[in-house]
Amino acid sequence: MAPHSTPGPHRAISWRQRVPSPVFWLQSGACAVVAWTLWHGGLSIPRADTNTAAGSASPVAADAPPAVPAAGPDGTIRSGNSLLAPAPAGASSQVQRVPAPSAASGQLDVSTVDVVVTPNDTLERIFRRLKLNLADLAALRSLPGVRAGLDSLHPGERLQLTHHDGTLVGFERRLNESQTLKVSRNGETLKAAVLQNALVTRRRTVRGMIDSSLFEAVEAAGGHDPTAIALADIFGWDIDFVLNVRPGDSFVVTYDEIWREGYYVKDGPIEAAEFVNQGHEFRAVRYSDPQGGAHYYTPDGRSLHKEFLRAPVEFTRVSSRFNSARMHPILHRIRAHQGVDYAAPIGTPVHAAGDGRIRFAGVKGGYGNLVEIEHSSSVVTVYGHLSRFAAGTRVGAHVAQGTVIAYVGMTGLATGPHLHYEYRVNGVFKNPQTVTLPEAAPIDAHWRADFLAHAAPLLASLEPPMSEMLVSR
Repeated sequence: MAPHSTPGPHRAISWRQRVPSPVFWLQSGACAVVAWTLWHGGLSIPRADTNTAAGSASPVAADAPPAVPAAGPDGTIRSGNSLLAPAPAGASSQVQRVPAPSAASGQLDVSTVDVVVTPNDTLERIFRRLKLNLADLAALRSLPGVRAGLDSLHPGERLQLTHHDGTLVGFERRLNESQTLKVSRNGETLKAAVLQNALVTRRRTVRGMIDSSLFEAVEAAGGHDPTAIALADIFGWDIDFVLNVRPGDSFVVTYDEIWREGYYVKDGPIEAAEFVNQGHEFRAVRYSDPQGGAHYYTPDGRSLHKEFLRAPVEFTRVSSRFNSARMHPILHRIRAHQGVDYAAPIGTPVHAAGDGRIRFAGVKGGYGNLVEIEHSSSVVTVYGHLSRFAAGTRVGAHVAQGTVIAYVGMTGLATGPHLHYEYRVNGVFKNPQTVTLPEAAPIDAHWRADFLAHAAPLLASLEPPMSEMLVSR
């Protein structure tokens, strides 16, 4: 017989069905733990960012660690366009969000741009390139005493511009080694000031020996190219640094290095120098006389300056020397070469060898374009095969030593670009490379005592260090 049962929903429930399962007890226990921790503040639930637009929040993985922005040097943290202030010491790694600075508060989220000036650059072109407000440029140029410091930009120099969304906030330009133009915004107006940069001079004495070239020797001794050039200029009347310098020649030079804010700026003028060329010693001391003129003299007061340049052009080589029996390269016959040919690229500047008056400037036979300068003491210098004349080069014009009078070419009977240079005394041709050049006036007798007192410590700086003297003994 089938067991008796209650039909439908009223059927009886067994005692096993009324007992809770183990899963139920585990879930209940977990809920109790969570409730207890919530009651005692042991668990914080992150709030939704109120700055996030509704419906645009991105899902974040539950086990992902919170991202904490890196702090800046002052402890301030930047995240996007907001500043995040660091939490106090000892607090948890929560970050407090504070508003970004606004223009109304005088603080701006600015951008600073360093600009290297290129050829033909102007401030207007730079402003347009950076998409800056041209009205600010007009205001900048209208500031008293500023325009002259803005219009003459030099290729390679650096400018610093600070702006906020195209509005100029600041501008800096180095005017020279000791001055900086600084422009800053104060509310709606721009203000300018010229800051004085303190320069520091450091006296140096460097010495070296020629191995291959003067430039390499000066660099190996710890000097710079401008000092090598100045050294060659000082002794250039007595030494041909292109043709006559030999390995084993030596030099000593005392000068000032100029520094600004811990950075090297440039070399000052050479104060004293010595050069030994093929066993012959030459020394020079710089002296500024009471009238403001600065010149170089020998230790006994004779001027190192000569009335004439030994070579009036920067040349690459001597292509033809003074020779009374030279075979002419074009005419193919023996013809005296009564000057020196200095090979140089077309367009190289040609300088007046000394003070004088131009007595001829034009075309003359095989010379091509020619300049003749008449000097004192019956000396005439001649410059041939020129490509063109410099502005102001005309008959009757007076020129000073070093003035550019023309440019290297190959006009007339010439096989390549060079300067043909002649030196004539009373109509007699002299070899420009070996002729004795007249000296300039010595130190004025009224200043001689002051010169000797000034020169003594400078000449002492050229002496070898005590350690070298002991080794030589």
